[in-house]
Amino acid sequence: MALRNHSTITEFILLGLSADPKIQALLFVFFLGIYLLTMLGNLMMLLAIRTDAHLHTPMYFFLSHLSFIDLCFSSVTVPKMLENLLSQKKTIAVRGCLAQIFFVFITGGTEVCLLSVMAYDRYAAICHPLLYGQMLSKQRCVQLVCGSWGLGFLDTLINVLLAMKMDFCDTYIIPHYSCELPSILLLSCSDVSTNFRVMFWSIIPHGLITFFLIFFSYICIIFTILSITSISGRSKAFSTCSSHLTAVIFFYGSAFLRCFMPTSGSPFELIFSVQYSVITPMLNPLIYGLKNKEVKAAVRRTLGKYLQCFPW
Repeated sequence: MALRNHSTITEFILLGLSADPKIQALLFVFFLGIYLLTMLGNLMMLLAIRTDAHLHTPMYFFLSHLSFIDLCFSSVTVPKMLENLLSQKKTIAVRGCLAQIFFVFITGGTEVCLLSVMAYDRYAAICHPLLYGQMLSKQRCVQLVCGSWGLGFLDTLINVLLAMKMDFCDTYIIPHYSCELPSILLLSCSDVSTNFRVMFWSIIPHGLITFFLIFFSYICIIFTILSITSISGRSKAFSTCSSHLTAVIFFYGSAFLRCFMPTSGSPFELIFSVQYSVITPMLNPLIYGLKNKEVKAAVRRTLGKYLQCFPW
């Protein structure tokens, strides 16, 4: 029933990152390269974790789900952006826009939760190493991942169901390269005060609670590391969580800055959106791969095993 409300306007126009055809061609090549690297890096991470027995631990179980989320997150927005960079008609159907918002919400919301779960994993490994197997049993790991997806889905369902009831009448231009909920709320000719309240009371607590869980986990980790007497022991302990901390800074930094900026299509707004939805999914496998000897060794073993299958 809700979809019938969109009979007045059936398409939105996405202004994208630039109106200059020459710049659009350069941006197409640039973002195509980023997208291919994202696919390659995250698929390689998934394959290595799946096939290498050395990586069958809670930390890499969570990392495999992060790689899967990054694959989905990037695939929600980048293909449509690439299409519009080459197309004269830069439109997206209202239903397609709502579908894009749905998948951006669920992948972004789940990634936020999963990053806090991974912080808990590092807290358990560094602060309670003797209880690590008990604190993160196989069953507990599955519960934490399912809980992350469940919370992401719940936030998404509440917000998107309300968005489906909106009417769009006159304004149909989105000053962005993808559909985001704040952007389409401003285009609606319906009363969207409830939508704004629900979005605020679902997204902000979701982001802040997971952020503080990560923050307090790392406070405990820092105190534990400082209590280690040997320099080599401190360095080894810190190296086990440096990749995750780098990923958190990239994602949370750009996502929070984007959330607290007004929706106007300004260059800074677009840059922060590109950072958390396009660049970060590409960087995560590089961050975890380049800083982790176990991952690099597993990738080499996996590549060696599969390359042997081809006659040269």
